[in-house]
Amino acid sequence: MKFSQTIAVLFLVFVTYWTFYSLTPKYDETENKPLTEFSTTRALTHVKEMSKKPHAVGFPAHDEVKDYVSEQLRKLGLEVETQEGFSLREDWGNLGYVKNIIARIHGSNSGKALLLLSHYDSNTHSSLGASDAASGVATILEATRAFLEKNQEPTNDIIILFTDAEEIGLNGAEKFVNEHPWAEDVGLILNFEARGSGGPSIMLVETNRGNQHLINEFAKANSDYPVGNSLAYSIYKMLPNDTDLTSFRENLDVDGFNFAFIDDHYDYHTALDNYERLDRNSLAHQGSYLVPLLNHFANTDLSAVKSLNDNVYFNVPLFKMVTYPFDWIWPMYFIALLAFIALLWNGFKTKKLHLRSVLVGFTPLLLSLVISGVFGYILWPFLKWWYPWFNDVLHGFVYWGKYYIIIVCFFSITTCILIYREFRKIDVQNLLIAPILLWLLVCLGLNIYLKGAAFFIIPLYGLLATLLVTINQKKPEPLLLAFLAAPAIAIFAPFTTLFPIGLGLKLLVSSALLSCFIFYFSLTVFQQFKYKLTLALICLGVFIFYNVRTHVWIRWGFTTDAPKPTSLVYLLDADKNKAQWATYDKIYTDWNMGYLENSTDVSKDTIGETISSKYNTRFKAVAPAPIKTLLQPSIVKELDTISNGNRKLQFCIKSERTINRIDIYKNNIPLKSAKVNGITLSNFYLDEKSKKGRLLTHYISDNNYTELELVIDTKDKLELKIYESSNDLLEHKMFTVPPRPDNEIPMPFVLNDAVIITKTITLD
Repeated sequence: MKFSQTIAVLFLVFVTYWTFYSLTPKYDETENKPLTEFSTTRALTHVKEMSKKPHAVGFPAHDEVKDYVSEQLRKLGLEVETQEGFSLREDWGNLGYVKNIIARIHGSNSGKALLLLSHYDSNTHSSLGASDAASGVATILEATRAFLEKNQEPTNDIIILFTDAEEIGLNGAEKFVNEHPWAEDVGLILNFEARGSGGPSIMLVETNRGNQHLINEFAKANSDYPVGNSLAYSIYKMLPNDTDLTSFRENLDVDGFNFAFIDDHYDYHTALDNYERLDRNSLAHQGSYLVPLLNHFANTDLSAVKSLNDNVYFNVPLFKMVTYPFDWIWPMYFIALLAFIALLWNGFKTKKLHLRSVLVGFTPLLLSLVISGVFGYILWPFLKWWYPWFNDVLHGFVYWGKYYIIIVCFFSITTCILIYREFRKIDVQNLLIAPILLWLLVCLGLNIYLKGAAFFIIPLYGLLATLLVTINQKKPEPLLLAFLAAPAIAIFAPFTTLFPIGLGLKLLVSSALLSCFIFYFSLTVFQQFKYKLTLALICLGVFIFYNVRTHVWIRWGFTTDAPKPTSLVYLLDADKNKAQWATYDKIYTDWNMGYLENSTDVSKDTIGETISSKYNTRFKAVAPAPIKTLLQPSIVKELDTISNGNRKLQFCIKSERTINRIDIYKNNIPLKSAKVNGITLSNFYLDEKSKKGRLLTHYISDNNYTELELVIDTKDKLELKIYESSNDLLEHKMFTVPPRPDNEIPMPFVLNDAVIITKTITLD
């Protein structure tokens, strides 16, 4: 065919496009779904209602959201229970008064129950929580409504749990697991979350054992748009990430599935997590999971989902979820290895392969890998130097992050085309040996150290088939070669975005290297193509276009769609009667510059002591501030007794103003025992916290008190430092801090927009 080479290249472009396009359903705003089906439009109504205001623990809108969700469950004809009380998650050291929302649909049998799980609190201080996790609550409400509309009694009980205080440390889930009688009934969990405001919802298994039965049952449920793979599962197990499901797995050995979308990660935990920015396709994707899974697991024996064995699994267009046992990993590898050896023997025997040409073939491979890898590795550090305000985006993924992924990918493809163009006189079968051998080594390492990625062997079979074709045919059909390269694109392409979005732009190097490997697996198509230089120039043009476009957008400055995170807090040291402004910002704006003009490095002032934050972020600078006459916390010593060499102390800390949290630090002395608001702290917890100084953080609801009961050795001298914080700096009558301009948002993950009073308790 005259244009077969061009068609083959266009086919690869189409496969790349379709791989991404087919990941999620497409929301139609004109949809008019029957009452027995899940409606994204109806789910959006819940999201909109829940995300009008920040509703973190202790915030005024918190109870408004709780009441709204409870009422929606009652409208479904369900009896609603609220589980309330203090809860301390020791892993995080955070205390809060939680209000879980619970309902139950009774099944025909008395076996294990299916738990539908999400949380209704938003992140502290500024997040509206539309995606995280009003989207999860809305998905469960709408799917449950559709399920009940069918009027079919399930075999298993279905428990609906909307936890509270997830954002401060999974406290609601912890309280349910440890104290609610229904916790022992749970056999499987479907948990809905978000770590961004868009993109495909990724399925992640959580289990203490193997995933085999879970994955097999998931495949039977036949979701239309499954997105998940055992590599993400393996990486997730190695990272210190927790969800509400984690409490069930760790304490009750209950397995489950997490579903979360992570794209547009820069919206996570910010004021941008609002109704307008929630990707409708992502919400539709959550519903496309829950409806078939609810129908399936409501009638499946949940006592049989545990397994000691693991499955490899991955999604590809058309085939949905592909899965096979770990037992197949090594046989599949050795089949590929033997096939490679056989092809080498045949190629040298028929003189289609030449040793010198094969060895030369490693040169373009290594050159393209090194050049692309170095570029991907240094780009993010360079960008943070060139645009220093990128350091103030604590997510590690800036608004222009997707463009940088495109830039890295097209740089790598351009590099590969230009380098391999210089070796076009070498027969392509000789050039294929280097990437095949390299990929065999990569798969060997993955099979040993990261078995969840063992499906990376699948595209190698296509490359081996390509080698077979090129050895036996002088002019192979370009479309056949493109078809054999398609599995590599379908499997690898999503990872070029998944890694830097999920783990930060520091992993742009992964996008660079994966782009190279995609090229290697498509090498025969590109080497056959007559207009390689033209193709390289097109790719280079895309690379330059996105560089210029991104730079121009950044130079235009931050906008309402891409606002700069900023921070400002007021610190009053009640012991020294000294006040300071403090910020986490590396680059100031006009909004906070006036307060920080005389700022000094925080390391030169002890008031800048670290306050608990998600990433242990420290204040960057402090500056003198006027003394304000603020109501200080009352600290009443209720008990002080000595017995058998131990001193027992009891304090009640009560705020005289409306606050949001109290952080309590202690000096480096051992505690023999401790209680906070009636909760006994474990010895392990005390040992860990004694080393680090921070005792706990109490997120305050209804201006609750904090009661401490501590036992120390009579020879020790106890010193406690109290940080009492309210997130009302911009509304406080004693201050004149103006609202932020539209192109700024409160910096997430840190204590922000706060009025903080520090006070020390010293006991001889």
